[in-house]
Amino acid sequence: MTIAAVANQQSQLAAAANNAAFSVSNTATSISGSSGSSSATSSAGANSLGSLSTNFNSFLNLLMTQLKNQDPTSPLDSNQFTTELVQFSQVQQQISTNSSLGQLIQLTQAGDLTQASGMLGSSVTAQSSQIPLQSGKGQLTFTSPAAEPAAIAIYNSAGQQILNTTINAQQGSNSWTWNGQNSNGTTVPDGAYSVAVIGANPDGSTSALPFTVTGTATGVTTSNNALSLSLGALSIPFTAVQSVNKTG
Repeated sequence: MTIAAVANQQSQLAAAANNAAFSVSNTATSISGSSGSSSATSSAGANSLGSLSTNFNSFLNLLMTQLKNQDPTSPLDSNQFTTELVQFSQVQQQISTNSSLGQLIQLTQAGDLTQASGMLGSSVTAQSSQIPLQSGKGQLTFTSPAAEPAAIAIYNSAGQQILNTTINAQQGSNSWTWNGQNSNGTTVPDGAYSVAVIGANPDGSTSALPFTVTGTATGVTTSNNALSLSLGALSIPFTAVQSVNKTG
């Protein structure tokens, strides 16, 4: 491949990496919207259970008042209020069942949280659109279909590109370590940074390459019936974890 061809290819990779920023930003927005929806659903469910319980107690109070003050010459239809009582009893049983299930979920989460805490301090590899920078170091692994240049772009929380570098990738698995410096050579603070990896195709086009990030597990949290693992400032769902290696 000529020097001019390599330069042109690297230029295409840089442009494709810039375009990938929009995809990264949209993904983050989608995740944030999904989280809000889940929280609203949980709140609505709790309000519904409280309302059903209140209605059942009100029904019993009204029924007792009717029985005490009914006209002896025209008593209430026993079949009607018995049917209503049975229906509300079924609702009460459902409320009790839901409450028991909620307690069971909480106990299960507590057990999962205890087990997951054993991962703290371990090296964790996971799928994520962000790379954790911990102690001035970030690591990612990507797969290239061919031995061609690949561009890696890093973005801060504001979506601004702070680093765009091109490396010569080999066919198959490739590892890259970020020293925490931006394009100006300035060391940026630890945190979670969006990342895009773009590779060159044999036909001259470019495409995003699949990658995983690696970091040290620093915390475990539970929210909306789901566990999340913290790699420094980066929080990932447990379903994204691919491997865990004990360190030290």
